[in-house]
Amino acid sequence: MSKIELKERLIDKINHTEDENILAELTRLLNLDIESEDIHNFNEKEIQKIEEAQLQIKNGDFLPHDEANKETEEWLGK
Repeated sequence: MSKIELKERLIDKINHTEDENILAELTRLLNLDIESEDIHNFNEKEIQKIEEAQLQIKNGDFLPHDEANKETEEWLGK
């Protein structure tokens, strides 16, 4: 499906929905795209935390993705 077709389908669905929650969520998602163009300048504390995390990774002090997911599931009681 082409980009034009996708846009047309999306516009049609927006025009035909009466669900305010869906419209609000679509607006939020579209605003995320606009906001993502902003550049974030890290402050000194953020830079320090990033450097600490990079050092932890370099030293092997981290959980692999699957282990982190497992711990999260256990913590959430799933």
